[in-house]
Amino acid sequence: MHRRIIIGAMGAAAPALLGLRPAAAQPKNPAWPRALNMGTAAPGGTYALYGPAWGQLAQEATGVQISYRTTQGPNQNIILVQRKEVELGMVTMGVALQAWNGTGAWTQGNKFQDIRAIFPMYDTPFHGIALKSSGITGHAQLAGKNVGVGPRGGTPGTYYPLILNEIGATPSAIRYGSASDMAGQLQDRLLDAFAFASGVPVPAFSELEVQADVNFLDFTDAEIAKLTAKFPELAAGTLPMGTYRKQTRPLKIVGMYNFAIAHKSLPDDLVYEIAKSVLGQNARLKAAIAAGVDTVAENWTKNTFLPFHPGAARYLREVGQQVPDRLVAA
Repeated sequence: MHRRIIIGAMGAAAPALLGLRPAAAQPKNPAWPRALNMGTAAPGGTYALYGPAWGQLAQEATGVQISYRTTQGPNQNIILVQRKEVELGMVTMGVALQAWNGTGAWTQGNKFQDIRAIFPMYDTPFHGIALKSSGITGHAQLAGKNVGVGPRGGTPGTYYPLILNEIGATPSAIRYGSASDMAGQLQDRLLDAFAFASGVPVPAFSELEVQADVNFLDFTDAEIAKLTAKFPELAAGTLPMGTYRKQTRPLKIVGMYNFAIAHKSLPDDLVYEIAKSVLGQNARLKAAIAAGVDTVAENWTKNTFLPFHPGAARYLREVGQQVPDRLVAA
């Protein structure tokens, strides 16, 4: 319960940190919908905090009420946006690529091509955490262990089993659940390690390091070379010192970028205002969520395949970004 209270409080604080005024009673354009729903993710991950942070900016700018639906993460967000059960969502580009081509097992061969990119969010690094008492210091030691990987429909739930198998560290058991639940199971020693991917610092990891002595798990150079060759949607990177309080060295990671998405049917001028409200107010977003530091227009280049919504492309071009016509679709 204690963990959920902390995470919930952080989410509730986001509007206050943004210095938001009360939302307008009516959409600023009467042709726009009165309300939109956004797919986020389970508590303990960055989406649960980042979603309300940018959603409040968009709500303030448009007068459209935005509500939030807790989901399993990018996979489910894509399904829900495709079905118009929610109009807005957040995804990692690896999962989005599987969805667009219908190649991931979770897609069951279906192509999800009614989704459109709005703006770049931040990078998602894959890394892990274990109690120091376990003696686990790297991913190679997870062979034969009990490992939590977050929600089944999230990016780590999709990719981490593949990653661990590729580097020859197949766990004896993989468990799925919210990041906060995984952290609790690790503390209770029901898990040997918690391997995750989210914006950093991962809220659940930050909480764990306050409550226990921990080791952060990264990858060797050889593992990174193998993973980026197998999964070209992954890119090598480093988490610098200071990402976590108890971090003892820079962490070598692989990661993939996140983007906000919308259903293609949303009005162009509404999506334009949403993109402008977020990308044009980076200081306010950063005040609410640290991952917002990378939510800048120039990072649109992290997307090479998912069509931008015409409204989003209009804003990006207005601020000097050369988004090609091939990457825009109504």
